[in-house]
Amino acid sequence: MSHVLVVDDERDTATTMAMLIASQGYTVATAGSLYDARRQMALQTPDLVFCDLKLPDGSGMRLLEDVALRARSDIVLVTGHGDVESSIQALRLGAVDYLLKPVAPRQLEELLSRLHRVPARERGLHGGSARDDECFGRLLGRSPSMHRVFRQIERVAVTGVTVLLTGESGSGKELAASTLHDMSPRRHAPFLAVNCGAISPNLMESELFGHEKGSFTGADREHAGLFERADGGTLFLDEITEMPLELQVKLLRVLETGSFLRVGATQLRHCNVRLIAATNREPQRAVEEGRLREDLFYRLNVFPIHLPPLRARAEDIELLAGHFLQAIARQEGVSRRVSPEVLAQWNAYAWPGNVRELRNIVHRAYVMATDTVIVDACLPGTEHVRRSVAEHHEDPPALWVQVGMRWDEIQRQVTLATLEHFDGHHQRTCDALGISVKTLYNWLREWSPPQLTGRRQRLMTPPEAPARGTAATP
Repeated sequence: MSHVLVVDDERDTATTMAMLIASQGYTVATAGSLYDARRQMALQTPDLVFCDLKLPDGSGMRLLEDVALRARSDIVLVTGHGDVESSIQALRLGAVDYLLKPVAPRQLEELLSRLHRVPARERGLHGGSARDDECFGRLLGRSPSMHRVFRQIERVAVTGVTVLLTGESGSGKELAASTLHDMSPRRHAPFLAVNCGAISPNLMESELFGHEKGSFTGADREHAGLFERADGGTLFLDEITEMPLELQVKLLRVLETGSFLRVGATQLRHCNVRLIAATNREPQRAVEEGRLREDLFYRLNVFPIHLPPLRARAEDIELLAGHFLQAIARQEGVSRRVSPEVLAQWNAYAWPGNVRELRNIVHRAYVMATDTVIVDACLPGTEHVRRSVAEHHEDPPALWVQVGMRWDEIQRQVTLATLEHFDGHHQRTCDALGISVKTLYNWLREWSPPQLTGRRQRLMTPPEAPARGTAATP
C-alpha cells in the first residue's frame, strides 16, 4: 500500500486532503511545517508528498531541492496563489505536478491514479534518477541542442502564443507539445492530439469542428469536434502539412477569430484553444510545394521550435537507452544493462528513425539478450540482412554515397534499396530499418512518381492507410 504525506499549515485543508486520499486506499500522514515533514519522513518514507508552497518555517520549494528525497518520493506542489512562475520553477526542480487550492476531489483522484502507476522509487535510469539538467517535463536530454529546446519551451509555455514544432519523424515532437502544455497555465484543461495524416480527408472537417445531426449520411447524432473538446486547453495538430488545403483555410479562420462552424451548422461557435502544430517537413519547402498555405504558415510560425534528430545529439543515446531499459524492466521484471561495445555501436549509428527507432532497437536487444548484459546491438543491416541473404542467396544491392550528398537523399536511397531487397514487403523493410510502417508510408508518398518507375513503383506504392481517430502518442 502506498504512503502519502500532506504538508500544509492549514489544519482543515490538510485533514480534508488526508481523508480524501485515505478513501482511495492509501496510508496518510500530515505535517504542518518543514520540520514536521522531515520528522514524518524519517518515520516512514512517503511515495507521494503534497506540499504547500508557503509554510511557517520556509518555502515548500526546499523539499524539492532535496535530491535524495526526489529520488524516493514524488512531490506535488500545492498553492493557493496561482503563481505561474513558482509553479514553473517547481516543475523545473522536479515536481511531478502542481495544484491550485481549493483542490477538487476528482482532480486529486485523477492525480493519485496517474502517479500510483509508477512510484518514484521505481523510476530512474541505469538504476538511478536523471539529474535535474537531464529531465525536462516528458523530455530527456543532456546535449546542448536539447537544452536549447528546454529553454525555448520554458519561455513560451507561460504565454498563449501558437507554436510550430519541426523535426524528423520520431524526434519527439508530441512529447515536446505535451510538455509545453503541462508547463502552461492551461495544464488542468484538456490536451488533445491528432495526426492529420491518419484521418481520412472526408472525415477531417467533422473531427476538427464537429457536425450537426443529419448533416451528412451517417451523422445520426451531433458530434463535438476537437476544438470544442479542447476548449480552455491545448490542441496539438501533428503532420499539419497533410491537412487538405480547403481545411487549412478554415483552420486559419479559427486562429484569427476564435470561432468556427460545425459541419451542417449555421451558428458560429467560439473556443479558447492554444494551438501547437508540427511537421516533419521543412515548412518553407512545404509552402513552395503547395502542401501548406503561406498565410497559415506565417500564422502558425509565431514561435518555432526545432527538435534535433538523434544523430545530432549522440550524447543523449545512453540516457535514452537507459530510460527505455528501465521501462521494459518494470514490465518484464528483469533488469538488463548495455555492454560498452553495444553502446559504441549505437553511438556510431545514424538513427534515421530517431528516438522512436532507438526505443524499438532497445526493446529488441532486451528480448534477444540471454543474460543481464546486452551484447547484440540488433541494428539494421546485421541480423535481418544476414537472414535475408541466406534465404535469397544474393547480395544486398550496392549503394553509392558521396561526400556532400544530402542526408534526405541518402535516406531515400537506403530505404528504397532495402524495400526492393525485401521484394516490396513493408513490414520486413520497417523491421530492418527500425521505423514504423506509417513512417515508411509517408516517405513513399513523398517519393511517389515520377521518382519511382517500373518494378520499383509497383513494389513500393503503399496502400491507402485506414482512417483512424485521434492519436496521443509520438
